[in-house]
Amino acid sequence: MTDRSSPQTVAARSSTESLQRLTQFARDIGHITSLPALGERILSGLSEVAQCQQGSLYLFEHEGERFRRLVAQGSAHAESTPSLVPLDHPLVRQLAQHQQILHKSTLAHGTRSKITDDELPTLLENLRSTLAIPLVNRGILLAFVLLQSGAASDCSDAESMDLLTAMAQGAANALDSMFVYEDLHQSQTLMRRTDRLRSLEIIAGGFAHEIRNPLTSIKTFIQLAPERKDDTEFIRDFSRVVLDDVYRIERLIQEILDYARYMEPKLTDEDLNDIVSSCLYFIEVKADSRGVKIEKELASELPRVMLDRQQIKQVLLNLFLNAMDAIGERGGFLRIRTTKLMRPEGNAWIQIEVEDTGHGISAVNLEHIFDPFFTTKHTSGENEGTGLGLTIAHQIIREHHGEIRVRSAEGVGTTFWINLPSLA
Repeated sequence: MTDRSSPQTVAARSSTESLQRLTQFARDIGHITSLPALGERILSGLSEVAQCQQGSLYLFEHEGERFRRLVAQGSAHAESTPSLVPLDHPLVRQLAQHQQILHKSTLAHGTRSKITDDELPTLLENLRSTLAIPLVNRGILLAFVLLQSGAASDCSDAESMDLLTAMAQGAANALDSMFVYEDLHQSQTLMRRTDRLRSLEIIAGGFAHEIRNPLTSIKTFIQLAPERKDDTEFIRDFSRVVLDDVYRIERLIQEILDYARYMEPKLTDEDLNDIVSSCLYFIEVKADSRGVKIEKELASELPRVMLDRQQIKQVLLNLFLNAMDAIGERGGFLRIRTTKLMRPEGNAWIQIEVEDTGHGISAVNLEHIFDPFFTTKHTSGENEGTGLGLTIAHQIIREHHGEIRVRSAEGVGTTFWINLPSLA
C-alpha cells in the first residue's frame, strides 16, 4: 500500500501542481492582446508563486533607451520605487548580463547565484525589493519584475526558482510576440498613410484654387456691408460668422500649401535646447493663465543638430499648444525632456519628449492622428482644428530624416517622441 505522505509522493504532487500552474499561466498570457493587461497578468502570476504582495513590472522603452514601469501591484511599492530605470543602473546591468533571477537571501549566502557583487543586496533594498526577475528573449532583456516579499515568506527554494524561471521565459516570449504584432500594425498603418499623402499632393493645389474665389467674394461683401450700417444686429452677427469663415479658410489654405509643397529643410547648425526654450517662452503666459505647470529637463552638453530652425519650432509649438488644449482649463503638467540617444549602430541621436496630463487620445483615434484632415477638435474659434497640424509635423520630421512617435491613454495623457540625428 502506497504511503501518500511519503517524500516521493509529496514531490510528485508538488511537481504536478507546478506544471498545472505553468500551463494555466501560459494559456492566460497567450490570449491577451493588450500590453497593459499582459503586464498585469505576468506580474500577478509571478507574485503569486513568489508569495509577494508588492511588485512592479518594468518594460524596455525603445524611445528613451530605458525601462519604464508598465504596471505595479501594491500602492506602497509604486510610491517607493522609480517610474523610470536607466539602462546603466547596476541592477539592470546585472540582469542583462547574467540573465538569472536575483534573490536577496541567495545573494547574501551565495548559494545559487554566480554573482559575487556584494552591492547587489543593497541595490535590491534601494529599489524596495527582495527579488528581481529578468524577462529575456533571444538574449535581450525585454523587461524585468521587482517583487517585495514579506518577512515570513521565502521563495528561494529550488522548486520555486525553477517555476519562476519557466514562467519568466513564457512571459518574455509573450512580450516579444506582442512587440512583433505592434511593429507589423504600425508598418501597415504607415503604408496606408503614405498612399493617402501621395494623393493629397495632387488635389491640394486645385482645392486651394477653388476656395480662393469664395474667399474674395466674402471679403468684398464685408467691405460693402456699410450700406447696412444702420442694421446693427445684421452687421454684428453677419460679420462675426463671415470673419470666422474667412480666417478658417485662410488658415486651411496656408496649411494645405505648406503640406503640399516639397518642404526641403534649410539646414543650419543649431542647439536644440535653445529652440525648445524659445518655444516654451512663447507659451509660458498662456500656460500660466490655464494653470498648466511646465516642467523641462534639458540634457546638458547635448550634441548640436543640423536642422531647419523655423520648421522644428513649428513642430514643437504645434505639440505644445495641442498639449495645452488637451489639458484644458482644469490645469495639469506639460513636461519636456531632451536626451542624447545612442543607436545600436553607434550613431548619436537627439530625442525630444513632450508629455502632457491631458484627456488623452482613444485607441481608435490614435492611429489616425497623423492623417490629413483628421482632427478631434470641433469647437469654434482659435481651437478649431484643420487636421493638418500633426500631418505637417510628421512630414517635417521625416524630411529631417528623423522619426516621431506617440503613445496615449484616455484620462491619463499623451506623450510624443521626436528623434533627430545629431552631428556627433
